[in-house]
Amino acid sequence: MLILLSTIGVTAGAHRLWAHNSYQATTSLKIFLMLCQTLAGQTSIYNWVRLHRLHHKYFQTEMDPFNPQKGFIYSHFIANNLKLSPAQEKLLEEIDMSDLEQDKIVMFQKKYYWFLFVIVTLLLPINAPVEYWDETILNSFFILGWLRLGISYHLTLLIHSAINVFDLKQMDRNSYDSNAVFFINKSYWISYHYMSPWDYQTGEYGKYGSDCTSKFIRVCAALELATDLKTVDSEMIREALTLCVDEKKPIEECLTRLGKKSHDKLLKHYLTPSKFH
Repeated sequence: MLILLSTIGVTAGAHRLWAHNSYQATTSLKIFLMLCQTLAGQTSIYNWVRLHRLHHKYFQTEMDPFNPQKGFIYSHFIANNLKLSPAQEKLLEEIDMSDLEQDKIVMFQKKYYWFLFVIVTLLLPINAPVEYWDETILNSFFILGWLRLGISYHLTLLIHSAINVFDLKQMDRNSYDSNAVFFINKSYWISYHYMSPWDYQTGEYGKYGSDCTSKFIRVCAALELATDLKTVDSEMIREALTLCVDEKKPIEECLTRLGKKSHDKLLKHYLTPSKFH
């Protein structure tokens, strides 16, 4: 349960809500997601989002801190243990964070992150089994401390490295071209995420709309905790392709433009609470 909560905190919170503004959340949902993200032990929301936005802006270039062209080992392990280059540090300073700087919950967590980390990530999960279930401190430390943090850490690191695992390559005809089909279902959905990062249904692990985080956001929408869920439909895709051909603009730019124009239409989501009033 703790691993699930921490993953939701990073995927539904830091990634889809704060990094890409794919939906809006009430204050209570933001506080919940902030605590869940703290549980993951992956630095503050502010710092995580800033680095993730740098990754998107310079995707697959030398300025990308998680450059997937260097392989899975680099983007998953090595990149997270390297300091940014002076050029990357300069570009990081230029990332627009004005929206998060106006978010009191994000800035509160940023200011008191290490205090929250000790309480939420370490003391409460490790102490509760000892205090209430007569677990030994050693078992609690290794299972709910070390093991739980390790699994959560690598699940959230996959947000930047999963494209090397779940993405179909140009030479692959389908996901069955590899023996990995017994373990991994590859698709183009991760590549799509880099085209339309604002689509709330794009899963971090190669799914679209059917992953746990997308379902969580839809449940929150039904409970009136999440609003303005942004996504696309077949009509918008057709319009974007037409625009791309007519104006000779990148498909990413066309999707983003149509996404902004279609905002009012996208609000009529099938889980809009007013449907049940």
